[in-house]
Amino acid sequence: MYKMSVDELLALLNEGRQKPYVREDIEQEEIKVSLLKKIDVVFKKGINFYLDPRTPQKTTESSIFFRKEKFNSELNLGSKKIVTHFEDFKNNFAAIAKLSDVKLARLVPVFSITQHPQHVADIVRTALYPDFKTEKRDFLKSFIDQLGSANILVSEFVETWNKKDKANIDGFFLTPNVIVLKRQQTALRREIFTLAHELGHYLLNEEEVESIDFADMYGRSHNKIENWCNDFAFYFLAGKYADSINQLGVASASNDYHMEVIAGVSKKTHLSRLALYTRLLLNGKISYISYQNIKKDFEEQFHVREAEQRKQRELNKLAGIKSNARAAQPLKSPLLISTLQTAFYEGVITEYDFCKTLNIQPDKLPKYLQ
Repeated sequence: MYKMSVDELLALLNEGRQKPYVREDIEQEEIKVSLLKKIDVVFKKGINFYLDPRTPQKTTESSIFFRKEKFNSELNLGSKKIVTHFEDFKNNFAAIAKLSDVKLARLVPVFSITQHPQHVADIVRTALYPDFKTEKRDFLKSFIDQLGSANILVSEFVETWNKKDKANIDGFFLTPNVIVLKRQQTALRREIFTLAHELGHYLLNEEEVESIDFADMYGRSHNKIENWCNDFAFYFLAGKYADSINQLGVASASNDYHMEVIAGVSKKTHLSRLALYTRLLLNGKISYISYQNIKKDFEEQFHVREAEQRKQRELNKLAGIKSNARAAQPLKSPLLISTLQTAFYEGVITEYDFCKTLNIQPDKLPKYLQ
């Protein structure tokens, strides 16, 4: 599944060890439990997985890595772990729903790449576009809730700033109805665009795991499906403001590169300014050099904010000041909560299962069972 060689696994196991493991340690008839635990730190399958005498089955149902040979992004180990975790989560959720007689039938038709993405966006906005919220996190939650009402399950995964093995992906779509997003602490518009992009994959019923790069859209080096999903995401989020962007004249220093218009549309749609300038570039309304200068300026502003936050964390640590900020919690889809509620009332899952699936403490259970 991971396409990992024995030597690559040994390299991971030997990080920081004075006496390294060798091939014989993991290829012999018996393996020490202590070594199995270290192996499980890499794969996170639980010790029972390695003790099971049955041969693991390589099936298309068990993993997207058996369904697809290539992805649009080169996935690192952190990404593969995340995808595998949510593949297991998806299968477990589907089993719970089936045992609870919860119907998760597709309510939105499958579209074709031959259909214009703006036309499709206009069609599905009626059913899937959420109530607009000024705050970006509130809008994202509203977006996730709206998709849940259409039996599309959206989940976030959270990575702390100091995590060693961070995933290099922004999101992915797993058939038949699961979208997973990387929680963006400081780039919420990126996460919103990623959700709209992965919704495009759902509409086409085409699985993918990827990193979304606005600048890379200019080269149109992606396959046709990626181009379609990028265009769909723009038109879905832009709505009536798409015409405002498409009808703009050439952006230049003489009109301040339409900065005021771009900022206004960004606030009203939650499309980032870079995404909007990328659209101008695709429309031939801004020179590549001007686009690169604006992109560089946005990136520098972003890195300055990140550096300031990082410096403040380090100063607080040196001063012994504990942060009052609570650990970021992933947004929870109402589709997940309602399905678990039904499963609990039907006796399919226990209180422990309910809390474990939602990653909540037992004292929070009454809040979700009201």
